[in-house]
Amino acid sequence: MGYQGQQPVVLPQCDLDDKETLVSEHKHKGKTCRQSAAVFNVVNSIIGSGVIDFSLVLLIKGGALSGTDTYQSLVNKTFGFPGYLLLSILQFFYPFIAMISYNIITGDTLSKVFQRIPGVDPENFFIGRHFIIVLSTVAFTLPLSLYRDVAKLGKISLTSTVLTTLILGIVMTRVISLGPHIPKTEDAWVFAKPSAIQAIGVMSFGDLFENYCRNDDLVTFGRFCYGVTVILTYPIECFVTREVIANVFFGGNLSSVFHIIVTVVIITAATLLSLLIDCLGIVLELSGVLCAAPLIFIIPSACYLKLSEEPRTHSDKIMSCVMLPIGAVVMVVGFVMAVTNPQDCTHGQEMFYCFPDNVSLTSISVSHFQLTTPFSVLNLSIFQ
Repeated sequence: MGYQGQQPVVLPQCDLDDKETLVSEHKHKGKTCRQSAAVFNVVNSIIGSGVIDFSLVLLIKGGALSGTDTYQSLVNKTFGFPGYLLLSILQFFYPFIAMISYNIITGDTLSKVFQRIPGVDPENFFIGRHFIIVLSTVAFTLPLSLYRDVAKLGKISLTSTVLTTLILGIVMTRVISLGPHIPKTEDAWVFAKPSAIQAIGVMSFGDLFENYCRNDDLVTFGRFCYGVTVILTYPIECFVTREVIANVFFGGNLSSVFHIIVTVVIITAATLLSLLIDCLGIVLELSGVLCAAPLIFIIPSACYLKLSEEPRTHSDKIMSCVMLPIGAVVMVVGFVMAVTNPQDCTHGQEMFYCFPDNVSLTSISVSHFQLTTPFSVLNLSIFQ
C-alpha cells in the first residue's frame, strides 16, 4: 500500500483568534508564509467532500492546532492511519456516487430532450437512457476526465456556469408565468415530515425539471442545458476519486499508464452501476447519509474536540458537541429509512398532472406549453 505517514508541518505558536489565524504572517525555516495559504490548501483538498460553513471553520482551526494543512493530514494526525483510511473511503465514495447520479440524470434528462425531436420514435433505442449514458461517457466524460491537471477544465467550468445561469433564468421564468395559476399546497410550510432525513441526501442533486411536462419547449431547452452541465461537472468528481486512489495506493503520484488505467476503471465501474440502477432517489439518499453526514458533521467535530484545549463552555466546543450527534443521528436514521422505506422511483416518468385525464379546472398556455390539472392534486415538490 502506498500510504505514507504524513509529517505534520510545525507552525509557530500564535493566538488562535480567527482574524490573526487567517491573516498573520510567520517565518519558518527562513521562509515567510501566510496561514491563509493553508486555508486555500484545505479548501482545495475538500472540494469533493461537501464541507461547508462551520465545518470548514472547525477544519481550519483543527489544522492550526495540529500543524497540518489538508483534511487528510488533519485526520491522520488526530486519529492515525485508521482515521485516514476511513476518511479516504468516504472521500472516494462521495464523488463516486455523485458520478453514478450524474449518469442517471444525464440519461433521464437528455432522453426527454431527444424525444421532442419531430418524427423521432419515443421507443427508439438510440434515444434511450442506456444508450445516452454510454454515448456521453465515451464521447465526453471519459476524454475530459483523462486530464491530469484539473485547472485545464477551467473553460469547461465556465461553460457549465453559463448554462447554470440559463437554467436559473428558465426556472424563474416558469415561476413568474405559472406561479399565479398554482394554488398553495396544503401543509407546504410544515417544517419536518417523516422523510425529512431522507431528503437531506437529495437536496444537492434533485432534478427540478422532473416537475415539468415534456411538451414545454422552454423547459426542454432547460433540460438540455442541465444535461450538458451535469456532463461537464462529471470530470471534477472523477478527479477527486482518482486523487484519493493515488494518495492511498500510489503515494500521491500516478504514472501516465496508471493514470489512464485508474481513470478508465473508475468511470467504467460508475457507468455499469448507473446502467444497472434505475432509481436516482436511493442513490442520493445513501450518498447523503453514509458519506456527506460523516464528512460534514462528524469528522470535523471529532477532530476539533480531540485537539482543542478550550473549556467545555467555549462556543466552538458547544457547536461541535451539537453537530457530532446530529450527524450520527442523520447517518443511522437516514440509512435505516432509506433501506426500509425507499422513495418511489419514477425513473424519468411523466408526472401525473401532465396526462390528458387530469384536465379539469384550467388550461394554461405559455408558448407551446400546456399545464392542465386539478388544482387540488397539484404538487410540484421534488421530494414527492
